[in-house]
Amino acid sequence: MFEKFTDANFEELVVKANQLAVVDLSAEWCGPCRMVSPIIHELASEYEGRIIAGELNVDENPDITARYRVRNIPTVLFFKNGEVVDKQIGAVPKATYKAIIEKHI
Repeated sequence: MFEKFTDANFEELVVKANQLAVVDLSAEWCGPCRMVSPIIHELASEYEGRIIAGELNVDENPDITARYRVRNIPTVLFFKNGEVVDKQIGAVPKATYKAIIEKHI
């Protein structure tokens, strides 16, 4: 399942998650973000029940963006037990995201 993360639901859906949470921080105007988003959607389906995955719009959710010091997008943060355990900045192939997920699930 693909989630729409926000400042309001982030604590509940990501920080308190009992699974690996994959958070794609992006914006609609960002070209490389449009390349990453479909990959995260695919991974959400492929790993359904094993991870929580979704995106957070940095323009609409400044609190989370600032809390995790996101300066460049796309940035994908990987959370486990409420902590960032990995991070990928910039658009990369699907295999790169899969390798990070496999390392942490």
